[in-house]
Amino acid sequence: MPSIVLVGGGSSSGKTYLTHQVIEALGPENVTLLTLDDYYKDQSDIPLAERYNVNYDHPRAFDWPLMRKQLKMLKEGKPIEKPIYDFVTLTRSDKTEIVEPKSLIVVEGIMALVDKTVRDLGDVAVFIQASAERRLLRRLIRDVKERGRTFENVVKQYFSTVQPMYDEIVKPSSIYADLIVNNDGVKNLAVDVLKLVMERQLAKAKDGTPEKKTMAEEFSDAAFADMLKGA
Repeated sequence: MPSIVLVGGGSSSGKTYLTHQVIEALGPENVTLLTLDDYYKDQSDIPLAERYNVNYDHPRAFDWPLMRKQLKMLKEGKPIEKPIYDFVTLTRSDKTEIVEPKSLIVVEGIMALVDKTVRDLGDVAVFIQASAERRLLRRLIRDVKERGRTFENVVKQYFSTVQPMYDEIVKPSSIYADLIVNNDGVKNLAVDVLKLVMERQLAKAKDGTPEKKTMAEEFSDAAFADMLKGA
């Protein structure tokens, strides 16, 4: 059964960059990457001008039933037909992508740790952390260069929805992380740390090692009995 690593964090915290760096190091033949941005709801029935006003940093902007279903299928070793989101037209593309599950499945996105069903499907949860200032600068560069946005539009969206939703929804999801990785700067150990985590999960998936303990096991009668023995 594949092992799933969830990688959450704020918009432009460096999730995509870091995961791509690690996947390149581990070998693309070993890793399936699932980007949750592709699971934004289809908006083809909404005029383009109105799509700019949608809060894309709120959970209701995502197609959770499809996301949960397809992640479960990957976990079971089944291929999926993944939607592709077009960030220029702000709706789903007419094209889809066949995604095959490999030994390690990396799921990255701002909502990666928000939904309980998605968290339960994951084996390890990682939260990428970066300062608000750095995330804003990275988002400005990305959205203006790659997504055809204006400076004014990016700044307005950041302060009206991106940062407020980070504070309200995304950042609190970090409590579910097994590991919080700081990515505030050009030179840091974020790639090295994430690589170690994913290497371990890849090895476990290939060896068929049992999954990590659940909270119920951590606080079981047996666990307390073992603790008392050493007291």
